[in-house]
Order: sequence, then structure tokens, then C-alpha cells
Amino acid sequence: MDKMYLIFLLFFSASFSSFSAVSVTIHNDFVRCFKNETSISDKELSDVVLPSTSVSFTPVLRAYIRNARFNTSSTPKPSIIIVPRVDSHVQAAVICTKTLNYQLKIRSGGHDYDGLSYVSAVSFFVLDLSNFRNITVDLNDDGGSAWVQTGATLGELYYRIWEKSEIHAFPAGVCPTVGVGGHVSGGGYGHMIRQFGLTIDHVIDATIVDANGKIHDRKSMGEDLFWAIRGGGGGSFGVILAFKIKLVEVPKTVTVFRIDKSVDENALDMVYKWQFVAPRTDPALFMRILISSATRNKTRTVNAKLRALYLGKADDVVLKMAKEFPEMGLKKEDCKEMTWIQSLLWWMNHVDVDKVKPEILLERETDSSKFLKRKSDYVEKEMTKPELNRLFQKLAMLDRTGLVLNPYGGNLNATATNETAFPHRHKLYKIQHSTTWPDAGPEAERLYIGNLRTTYKIMTPFVSRNPRSSYLNYRDIDIGVNDHGADSYRKGEIYGKKYFGDNFDRLVRVKTAVDPDNFFRNEQSIPTLPPNRR
Repeated sequence: MDKMYLIFLLFFSASFSSFSAVSVTIHNDFVRCFKNETSISDKELSDVVLPSTSVSFTPVLRAYIRNARFNTSSTPKPSIIIVPRVDSHVQAAVICTKTLNYQLKIRSGGHDYDGLSYVSAVSFFVLDLSNFRNITVDLNDDGGSAWVQTGATLGELYYRIWEKSEIHAFPAGVCPTVGVGGHVSGGGYGHMIRQFGLTIDHVIDATIVDANGKIHDRKSMGEDLFWAIRGGGGGSFGVILAFKIKLVEVPKTVTVFRIDKSVDENALDMVYKWQFVAPRTDPALFMRILISSATRNKTRTVNAKLRALYLGKADDVVLKMAKEFPEMGLKKEDCKEMTWIQSLLWWMNHVDVDKVKPEILLERETDSSKFLKRKSDYVEKEMTKPELNRLFQKLAMLDRTGLVLNPYGGNLNATATNETAFPHRHKLYKIQHSTTWPDAGPEAERLYIGNLRTTYKIMTPFVSRNPRSSYLNYRDIDIGVNDHGADSYRKGEIYGKKYFGDNFDRLVRVKTAVDPDNFFRNEQSIPTLPPNRR
């Protein structure tokens, strides 16, 4: 897919000059339509509808660009940014964008790895949901629930839950600046995935604006659409305004630990045994491993770093690992007991969590100066020790390249693969291929993305096949893009089968039913059925 990827980026650059400056006519037409659909005042309008000439345009656009690759002068910019404050603003944005025949990109937290929530190869507007941050927690509702708007971050959600209770939580990601909208609609997972399953397994209602500007809840949208937006990505079907989620209860005391090993310290043995233990051990234990290239004593090598959360006390997990995983060498002094909210701070690399206040979870800003690329894979059978050894040898020579191994198993497997749109529940573990670099420029990008693609190629014999599965929330346009032309369905099927497996066909049927004109689209959205198949 390298050729397709390059064509996509070249089209970005070639198209930039043609639509970087907003047309006065387009802006005036949009404003006229927007005012007609709402009761907005002129003063409020200037804060909600931002043309490229607005002093707020660039700061708002850049605020949620999380990948420096797409924060350059040559990156295509939207003609207008809409920053809605109330539901009617979202409805008007949909109606007016559709009337003007523009593409609408929907951004909640901006963590789309390939920038598809705020970059396009055609003329487009951005709907920025950063003002949609209300969170209402109700501990008296069937054991605990919350309504959370999709522009809120995971950190904000965790903090608002913690304000009400230290023993209630929500099973989602460990990066606090990730937006709720994209994370949840793409499936969502975190360090409690083996105990409580995916994030979407705890979504019990939602509100969404459809392609006609109408607002629906679960009852009025119907179960097919509610199924689709839990794992199928919300941006293909409408603008999700909020989710109602079911909270979970966690122990007052949880345990975290980290074990770092080099090749000389038997990292190979630890990673090999991890494959057998991590997906099969107590569901209350989540152990992630990062394998990355490194230099030690001027020699290229590989390090393995294990990070873990156990929903229980240290003595218990030390005893379990002594029996199941002696290769890790876990000792009581490696463990730290803390509250669940503190475990999130620890996962953010705040080692001394007693000196860090949970309010840090409310910070929405993040380091956007880093350049990055991610890919994903799923493993269905353990690699042999010789296979891992060869992987280590090759990985050692690839600078700034790593593999993050996330175990599945546990209670994740209790849900059928077609119960939600997310299809990968019964895999052994997931791999995130990762590269991050500090240097701007095409040479650095070619080098490090090239290294990443090399590791992806190396892993081909050891991962899922027919199709080679990928995780939607680790966006990767290498696996296919769609210009939504005459062969839109065929192009969508290429990446769609990798993201959604056998669930792709149902997603297409839902898409065709709720958005037959394909208004909600991006370079990897769900396509509609061809006219001759409807």
C-alpha cells in the first residue's frame, strides 16, 4: 500500500494551494445558512464559525493536532472550522455543510494517528467538538453510570468519576488527552481490558446527529446504528454528541509494577513466556510489553519493558507470577500499591504518584511537537523462541522503532465477535508498531516510517492473515484509502475487512440505510453499497 499512501500525501500537497484560503462566497453562504438554522447572535457566531481569516482559526486548528507531521505550512487546511457550543450548532453544521457540498471532518480529541479528523485532500470544513465536554456522573443509576459528551477527554472523564467515588472507574485508554468520541466509537481499550472487556461493552446509550441534521438516541436510531457506532467508528454514520456509559467497580487498592530487561538479562525468555501467560492468567492482571531498539556500549540491541496493572494487592500477584511466570522475576519490592486513579498517573510515567494530584488529568494540552506513525497487528499463535530471536536481531538495527504487545484473553472473550462492530476479541494479543521522532523534514520521515514498515513486513508470517487484521483506533492509511468515486465499495472493502472482518458487510448495510448519499465520509470511512446492490 506504499504507492497508495504516497499518492494520498502528494494529493494533499498538490491540492493545498487550491483551497487553503476560504472563499468569501462560501463563508457568506455558510453563515447565512447557519443563522437560518439557529437563533445564534452575531457575537456568538464569530466564536462558533471560524473562517481562515479569523484570529482564532489557527490556534483552534493547531490545539488538537497531536501529530507534528500534519502541523506544517503545506498541510491542507479547512475552509471553515465550526466550534459548536450546543446541539443545534452541530445540526446546523451538518445541514449547511451538506447544502454547500463540502466534506465535514469531525474532531473530538485529535488523536487520529494519520490526521483524518482534520486533514483532507478535498475542500472541507472541520467540526471541532472541543466545547462538548459535559460529564454527568450518577452513582445511584444501576450501580453507576455517566453521560459524557464526545469532546471530553478520557482524563476529564476519569477525574469526574473519581470526584464522586474512588471505587468506581471506566475501562478505557491510559492516555488522558484522547477524546472520548473517537476512542469509544472505535472500540476502545485500556489496562482493564482483560477484566472488563472493551470500552464499547459498557456503552448503554448515545445521542447522534444524522445526515439530515436530526438528533437520535438509542431508541430512535435503532439497534443497527447503535451496534455500528460501537466499534465501527462514529465518523461514518453521523456526529455522536454523547455516550451513556456503565461504570465498573474496582478495589480500593490496586498494584502496578514494571520490569525492564535487556537481551543480556534474558529479555528473550521473558517475552517468549509472556505470550503464554499474559493472555491466559487472572483477568485482573494486565501486562503490556514494549520491545524497542536501543544502543548499549556502542552496540545495537533490544530492550523489553513490561508494565502491569493488577486489580488487587501486591502479595497476591507476586505469588501468582512466581508460579506462572518465574522468567519475569517479579519481587514484592518491584510492586507499588495505590488507588485506581493513581494507577492512571503512574501509567503516565509519574513514578511518585503521591506527589501528583489527579487534577493533572484535566490538562487537555499535550506535546504536539513529535512526529509519529503507527501500525497494528493481531497475533493468533505464539512465536517460537528462534522466531523471536530473529525478530530481536532485526529490530535492533532499526532506530526509533518498537512493538507494543497488548494481551487479550480474560473476560474480553466472553462477548461474541459480532455483538459489537469490533471483531478481534479472540486474538492472542495485539501489536502496535510504533515510531516517534523529533526531527522535521522528509528525510527523517522516510527513514523512520521506512523502519516501521520494515518491522511490519518482518512480522508478516507471525500475525493474522486473510485478512491481516488491524485496529481502527490505530489509524493506518497504508492499508488502503478511499476517494469515494465509482469504485468506493471495492476500495473500502480493502481496509474495511482488515479493520472489521466479517462485520464489515453489516456496517456497509447500516451505512447505506442511514447515510445513503455518503455525506459522512473520510479516507477510511465505511462505504455505501453500489447502486446495483441496493
